[in-house]
Amino acid sequence: MWCADRWKDYELIDTADGERLERWGNLILIRPDPQIIWKGCATSPLWKRADGVYRRSTTGGGKWVKNDLPAQWHISYGNEGERDHLRFVLRPMGFKHTGLFPEQAANWDWFSAIIRRAKAADPNRTIKILNLFAYTGGATMAAAKAGAAVVHVDAAKGIVAQAKENASLCGLADAPIRYIVDDCKKFVEREIRRGNRYDGIIMDPPSYGRGPGGEVWKLEECVDELVDLAARLVSDDALFFLINSYTTGLSPLTMNYLLDLKVKRVHGGRTEAGELGLRVSATGSPLPCGASARWER
Repeated sequence: MWCADRWKDYELIDTADGERLERWGNLILIRPDPQIIWKGCATSPLWKRADGVYRRSTTGGGKWVKNDLPAQWHISYGNEGERDHLRFVLRPMGFKHTGLFPEQAANWDWFSAIIRRAKAADPNRTIKILNLFAYTGGATMAAAKAGAAVVHVDAAKGIVAQAKENASLCGLADAPIRYIVDDCKKFVEREIRRGNRYDGIIMDPPSYGRGPGGEVWKLEECVDELVDLAARLVSDDALFFLINSYTTGLSPLTMNYLLDLKVKRVHGGRTEAGELGLRVSATGSPLPCGASARWER
């Protein structure tokens, strides 16, 4: 398991009864998590002092049943003044989200180190990264801070606008980042026709989505095609390929096998896969928070 253990502004305090108790900066949130199947073991007194509580509905969906949160606030990753210091704007969004997935910091650290090593070996090299389903840009900011030029693609205009806010907070307003509001699959297909190639590809597709015509798709039914298309954009001297999944039907080894077939078979290198995790302060044990498969040259 890859645990995101370097956070200071985020803490997974406790877990019980289908919910996680979290600290985001100075604010305490309670949000549902389907992985938390254990009951009656809450220990922290902060359960009674949450600033925001999101509850799922038995009929589907959910809502913030308590929301004493500000309209937005900021948190940091890394230490201020250090080269990997990042800042993000958070907002209480629909479907329990805040605009950031803190477990992904384990991946940020991984590919940032790869980018920095490549830049140290050849300071004049332009390292091109494609971030698909890029959301509010946590991975984009990490890659740009490490010295890469990033193409950031997401279909939601408002989410891309928030990524630009994050870039400003990170001191990356003038960094070589292209923001594209588009369907990721269609964008990749156009990039293939244009002959563009990338040195690193990051894919963080949702479990469910809607196509440009409103059609519903499920990741487990589409992931093979998505990886196959994105793999055609891998440059001859590429550095890495990362795919994330929050879909329970897609195990880490399933995604690893896809990378073996689509990337490693063509470009060599090595693959690995594992769960992402956040350590629970109350117990010291890690909570599984999704899965990743990685290819590295």
